[in-house]
Amino acid sequence: MHNYCAVLNCTSSKFDSQPLFRFPHDAERSKKWIEKCQRPDLVDKSPAQLYRYYRLCGKHFETSLTDTDAQGTVLKDDAIPTIFDMTSQPQNGNNKRTKEMTKDNETESKGRKKIKKSQVETAKEDVHTVTEEEEYKEYLKSSFEVLLLLAEQSIPPTGSGDNKQDSLGSSNFQALFEYHMNCGDDILKKRYDVNKECYSSTHLNQLIEVCEKCIRSKLVEEVKQNGFFSILTDDAVKISEEWYLPVFVRFVDQSNCQRERFFGFLSFEEHGETLAEKLLSEMTDKWGLDMEQCRGQAHSFSGTHFSKIKTFATMLIKRYPMAVLTLRSTRPLNVSLASSMALPGVQLVMSTFKKIESFFSQSPLLVLELEHAISIFYSDKEEKATELKKICHTGWTRRHDAFEMGVELLEALLLCVDSVHDNEDMRWSDQVTHDALEISKALADFEFVMALVVLKNTMTLTRAFGKNLQGKATDTHFAAVSLKAVLHSLKEVSDNIDVYHEFWNDEAVNLAAAMEIPVKVPHSFLRKHQSESGSTQSESYYKDHLSVPVVNHIIKEMNELFCEDHLKPLRCLSLVPSVIEQHKSTEPEEDNIQVFKNDIPNAGSLSAELHCWWVKWSKKGKGETLPSSLHETLQLADVKFFPNMLAVLRLIGILPTLALEDRYNVAYKRFQMYMENMPDTFKSKSLALLNMNYDIEYDLDSMVDVYMKTYPDREVVS
Repeated sequence: MHNYCAVLNCTSSKFDSQPLFRFPHDAERSKKWIEKCQRPDLVDKSPAQLYRYYRLCGKHFETSLTDTDAQGTVLKDDAIPTIFDMTSQPQNGNNKRTKEMTKDNETESKGRKKIKKSQVETAKEDVHTVTEEEEYKEYLKSSFEVLLLLAEQSIPPTGSGDNKQDSLGSSNFQALFEYHMNCGDDILKKRYDVNKECYSSTHLNQLIEVCEKCIRSKLVEEVKQNGFFSILTDDAVKISEEWYLPVFVRFVDQSNCQRERFFGFLSFEEHGETLAEKLLSEMTDKWGLDMEQCRGQAHSFSGTHFSKIKTFATMLIKRYPMAVLTLRSTRPLNVSLASSMALPGVQLVMSTFKKIESFFSQSPLLVLELEHAISIFYSDKEEKATELKKICHTGWTRRHDAFEMGVELLEALLLCVDSVHDNEDMRWSDQVTHDALEISKALADFEFVMALVVLKNTMTLTRAFGKNLQGKATDTHFAAVSLKAVLHSLKEVSDNIDVYHEFWNDEAVNLAAAMEIPVKVPHSFLRKHQSESGSTQSESYYKDHLSVPVVNHIIKEMNELFCEDHLKPLRCLSLVPSVIEQHKSTEPEEDNIQVFKNDIPNAGSLSAELHCWWVKWSKKGKGETLPSSLHETLQLADVKFFPNMLAVLRLIGILPTLALEDRYNVAYKRFQMYMENMPDTFKSKSLALLNMNYDIEYDLDSMVDVYMKTYPDREVVS
């Protein structure tokens, strides 16, 4: 679109007070406009192209032809431009010369005429040059529109053969590109037909790179506008045979709503401090995040990546002490604790759980098969059978009591997958029977049974605590003040591990006997310790290599994840009105809120303001319903009169421990959908960013400017 007037020698642009009006859609009126403004170079252009790319300013129209409404100045439907500068625009008809004109005047006039003609030709050349640049920009804008549309719909732009040659061939991008062209995009058509210009894989990658850069700059700007934030990561994923770490940022926006944004992937190939240094450098130097504003961090990871992410978390908190390490709310505490254990038996349980979830999600008929197996094993316990059948229709492997459910379902699961693998009635495909066999092998391994039993019994101690953390504000506040009791129970188990392990071993042996599974030490251990194979007893082996490490790991992680710097902000949930009403005899402790003393507007008035806040909500009116969540509290109209309380509540809101409400928890859901639904061959770390942030208000003109600055050597074809 031209942002200046199309009339020769007219200097009006979008920056002037004169309005710019589009050429009309109507072909006849459009033709009259061209004639009036004396632009023969526009004659061959279609009305659609004129409407899209060319403008006339308001000073060429009679005032009677314009109207002013709420949207600004608009033209009447039949408006035709009639006002033009006589010195630059020749009018229809011959100008009468006065009979008194002298020869000298005539000569001078001819001289001026020559100069004017030269100026007109120069102006035409200038207009032509600007037009080509503008057309190139419009061409790029159309290209970015195509790319962003594909990204929004999770459609891979490239085809399966695009990696073998530079041309995109019949790719999705090229197909939609040509569709736009055939629907009347004359700029695309000109470059495609006249200049034979076709996108290459290299050019497409450049467009993607610029899109990613522009959208991330918008994300950083959004975070800066809203102040403090937290960093969250998910388990490393493999894209194009390389490992990447997904990174999210949580903040509270201007409307006091908790938000998360997906910021992209970071390379996860190095190890130790080198990797940690690189991750931190990428987030600060390349992405532009101000880590001084970071007030929390949370990581979800499997045991295989435990040490790498731990090193990063340690370095982050060392450099930025306010970035408190916390639990991430997208995983239940028990599942998160188990996933972080680099113990073979525990990892066998976690990987098998993933296979089980994937297996039964393939078809409702498989779930019916499991229900049938449950009916067989719980034929004398109808109520229990009904409960387990109901659980089977949920993602039970991700529940707070996942390991307890695993033990109760174990025999039915093994019967089910064995029946599917046998496939006597030929109902299942080869892939399904193969998957069933893989799961059956894992379930029939005593190491799996023993690890599942140990996890069930140890995680019983943290289950209620973890469930409360993801509950309502009153539940989370209770969890924050009950940690000592949880740690005391874990220490009691650790101090008496010999006794507890004996009970756990007996339970696992009895369960294995019922399933006809032999009790044995893992082959991997025996191969490494052949000289000791004869003297190694299974009970002592699993105590030293499973029970003791599991309990110690849980105690260590609970102390690190729920240090005092984390618990104090959680205890600040006592500011939520429903929690105040529940504990109205006790005023919220100022000591907990003091953790934010450097981040609140007026620490000197904190005590008085806290007391007024408590008085306001400790006396519930008849029939009054008090806000029961952090979100509801932040939306209160009165909260603006308590600036310190508002600041504290906003800071609590960025804690990764607290689960987001569904309408604000979209970033992680989009991430999961992209990773699950996009085929591995089409996954792209750059396109994933575009897909998960399609609601960002991007500016195509800015993208074009960035592209032209980044790749100034690309030829503007005339």
